Amino acid sequence: MTQSKGLHPANAHRDGYDFQALMVSHPPLKPFVRPNAYGNLSIDFARHEAVKALNCALLKHHYGISRWDIPKGFLCPPIPGRVDYLHHLEDLLRQTPGAEGLPLLDIGTGANGIYALLAASRFGRAVVATDIAKASLTNVAAILKANPGLEKLISLRFQSNARHILTGVTQSHERFAACVCNPPFHASAAEAASGTNRKLEGLAKSRGQRHVSGQGKPQTLNFGGQDAELWCDGGERSFLMRLIDESAREPGLCLWFTTLVSKGDNLRPCKRRLAQRGASEVKVIEMQQGQKITRILAWRFETGA
Repeated sequence: MTQSKGLHPANAHRDGYDFQALMVSHPPLKPFVRPNAYGNLSIDFARHEAVKALNCALLKHHYGISRWDIPKGFLCPPIPGRVDYLHHLEDLLRQTPGAEGLPLLDIGTGANGIYALLAASRFGRAVVATDIAKASLTNVAAILKANPGLEKLISLRFQSNARHILTGVTQSHERFAACVCNPPFHASAAEAASGTNRKLEGLAKSRGQRHVSGQGKPQTLNFGGQDAELWCDGGERSFLMRLIDESAREPGLCLWFTTLVSKGDNLRPCKRRLAQRGASEVKVIEMQQGQKITRILAWRFETGA
């Protein structure tokens, strides 16, 4: 097992995947496990079925989530990076008076519900999970029903207005320790398709193969993704600006408002907007998994509470 560069010290996946143990915990993973070019056990990360089986094994082996599933074509998230976000967030909340015992707000939980599931199973947090897609919430509800212990900690809410993020799905008297969010990072379906093709080319190159795009067939990716999961009008920057604006209108809703920022170029305009909206403190927490760098943008307001 090769150590993953940059993961949080408490991350269970910091030393890679123990495929032998994972196959024992989740036997359906076994058909996908093969020695890679270096002789180490691995899976073909270009195959959606293989990535999904790996996720099922990881969630069962490390987090006690015995049954997890997503509909075909929906986003299948990489577990190490998702739980890393939560580890860094918990570090921040441990330094924040009043955060203990408060729930998290999971914005755009998706059909996988991964942040809510990990926050509840790994950290014992109650979570309110929201989404603009009823199909996504229906699937998360099925996961919760199959894992009764989590059903008591996680509640689901439908955001009926896709133009809003916090407004309409939260109430003024509510108080959350923090919100978590992984914004859609593309600005259009065409941009998302182009990004998919680049990832497929990268995966093929890592296997010493050549990926040929086009040929009249829709592109699919190992982690999948529906429109609302991958893109929104204006892309990541537009979404982040809306989240900042709505947080300023409800400054006491969360002790910390947080979100992932995939594109580093979006940090500076976000900081400017936060200064304009009167944020009292802003933090950027950098996370690294292998060569990939993502950032958590966190801010809060002085509410006098």
